[in-house]
Amino acid sequence: MDMNMPCTAPDNIIALNDFIDEFGDGLLDTLNHTHPPVYDGRGNPPRQAVMNALARQPFPAQADVVHAICALLLDQNERAGVINAEMGTGKTMMAIAVAAVMANEGYRRSLIVSPPHLVYKWRREILETVPEARVWVLNGPDTLAKLLKLREQLGQSDDGRPEFFVLGRVRMRMGFHWVPVTTPKRTVSGRLAACPDCGRMILDNDNEPVRFELFQQTERQQSCAGCGGQLWTLIRQRQPGGDARRRSVLKALQRIPTIGKVTSEKLIDQFGEGFLSSMLADNVHEFINLMDENGDLVFNDRQATRMERAMANIEFGFGEGGFQPSEFVKRYLPDQFFDLLIVDEGHEYKNAGSAQGQAMGVLAAKARKTLLLTGTLMGGYADDLFYLLFRILTPVMIEDGYRPQRNSLGAASMAFMREHGVLKDIYSEREGAGHKTAKGRKTSVRTVKAPGFGPKGILRYVLPFTVFLKLKDIGGDVLPPYDEEFVEVPMSSGQASVYERLSGELTQALKEALARKDTTLLGVVLNVLLAWPDCCFRPEAVKHPRSRELISFAKSIFDETSTMPKEDELVELCRSEKAQGRKVLVYSTYTGKRDTTSRLKRVLEQAGLKVAVLRSSVDTSRREDWIADQVEKGVDVLITNPELVKTGLDLLDFPTIAFMQTGWNVYTLQQAARRSWRIGQHRAVRVVFFGYAETSQIACLRLMASKIAVAQSTSGDIPESGLDALNNDGESVEMELARQLVA
Repeated sequence: MDMNMPCTAPDNIIALNDFIDEFGDGLLDTLNHTHPPVYDGRGNPPRQAVMNALARQPFPAQADVVHAICALLLDQNERAGVINAEMGTGKTMMAIAVAAVMANEGYRRSLIVSPPHLVYKWRREILETVPEARVWVLNGPDTLAKLLKLREQLGQSDDGRPEFFVLGRVRMRMGFHWVPVTTPKRTVSGRLAACPDCGRMILDNDNEPVRFELFQQTERQQSCAGCGGQLWTLIRQRQPGGDARRRSVLKALQRIPTIGKVTSEKLIDQFGEGFLSSMLADNVHEFINLMDENGDLVFNDRQATRMERAMANIEFGFGEGGFQPSEFVKRYLPDQFFDLLIVDEGHEYKNAGSAQGQAMGVLAAKARKTLLLTGTLMGGYADDLFYLLFRILTPVMIEDGYRPQRNSLGAASMAFMREHGVLKDIYSEREGAGHKTAKGRKTSVRTVKAPGFGPKGILRYVLPFTVFLKLKDIGGDVLPPYDEEFVEVPMSSGQASVYERLSGELTQALKEALARKDTTLLGVVLNVLLAWPDCCFRPEAVKHPRSRELISFAKSIFDETSTMPKEDELVELCRSEKAQGRKVLVYSTYTGKRDTTSRLKRVLEQAGLKVAVLRSSVDTSRREDWIADQVEKGVDVLITNPELVKTGLDLLDFPTIAFMQTGWNVYTLQQAARRSWRIGQHRAVRVVFFGYAETSQIACLRLMASKIAVAQSTSGDIPESGLDALNNDGESVEMELARQLVA
């Protein structure tokens, strides 16, 4: 072949989608023959009978997921499985059904790791679904007391009832608080440390007695060389007594909606703080249905509804604590004491150095089986999966050669990225200092990751262990239509001219800094160029983060009486939706120093709309009830940061969602976009993304679309995001934007 000839594509090449349409059936038959599925759609009658006996029964599509996971964990005897289901498909319900089926086959104890604001929601749904279930909440200060009681019951015969242990994620850390303990012994040399059990002197490495004051400062747990007794003790939070106990119960009662200072005092006078504290810590449903001495309910229906909704997310605890539950499980409960570990929002444990991620790995190793629940299995990069897989499928990963080296998984993670992900080696060459006889060149290499996960990795690590479920799979009669759209908004002439000058000055400063190998300006420039078009109602002074030198300045373009183009588009959207009786949820990521929410509230109120702003000052346990209050007050628009509502909340009252900005996080974007498209929604859901034309916002949205496409590819999906029109191949958000700026 003449290598100088131009390469031309053959005429018989066809598009991939056309190829699948033409030959898909034959390919699927071949695949099913060579790789028979674990579950072929024909249900297991005994397992179906267990689901039929539940108080709340799963939809047929949900039941298929339960059958598939049980076939994987029980029939195939795999260590772990993943339910990768879209937000709103009922992952909690499916996990409870899996636990109920497995309990019928000998896997009686289930440990659930949950986000802290969903602990009591898990408990409520378990009690509403599984008849005769026993639920332990391991999330308050009395967690240690419950675990000690649980250890005392080891070896005792059980009654066969399924048991669920719900652990809040904030309790997922290894370690505990302790203090050294010795007895001071007076000698002519001063006070020396002695063992409190046998009285023997404590000696250092040189066999010299240790001074008592010096031993109290030790940071290492030690034992007595004579009797072997521990020279340390656990720090406990002591249970308050007397007035302090009464005050703690009063404070807990007043966290509950409809209960104020007067009502809480009456309740304590009538029932006593001891009775109320035990009920709040152990059974909130009994508290909601509390009866007086005449057998009448204390709370009316309206109060009970409000309280039940809010108390699903409120923690109460009046006992002792201080020892992390995950550490207790590791040290003092036998291996495989828990039959099934259910990890809710599993993608939250993907980070390499996360203490909670490492604790999750410890719990997975202690349990017989692990079930991971997630709506976004990966965020676009292959190493999003590596640490998750290593923690739940350790034998599989080690078998494939991904072993720790010197107690680190860094090298294994990089090898995983090279084999299954996308890595770019960037070579930089520059003139070096002259030698005596010749000039020299210096070449440096750096490696960066890019979005992508290869089909080989999907075939090896995703498909064999993962069950997928989309909302559209549940059935057309269950969910309404869902539509995403992207709206490109032109800037005003004054806005565009200032942005062009600001972009030019910052880009030039960034080029000069990068030429000096100074990357400290990178984040500053990108954040300003992304934020300024939405925040140009205030002046912007850009300074170097180290030298504090002024790089560029832009005065405010819009005052309080004028509106920006994107705001005009939002007002028009909210007005048209209100005319149709639809409420709008507006997301804005600038809620800190560049607060845009207050301005958006004022602009929308001037347009005749009733607006509320959900801020981070509203406690996580109260957000669902706070939003319900706003809906009852007739709010038209709710403004918030997507980070505040990305998990757990069902915002069914807001069928229209508008993103003023998206932020950088694919998980947050995907979770926030589906807040109102969930089981129970009866109106069509509309999601709108706004972006200023010819700005860095468009480039950021384009990269987010690319990462979403990769994330959806691991779910067996062809991307259908409203950002898909912007989808081009790319790499990390900051590096891609920086490359476009300096190109």
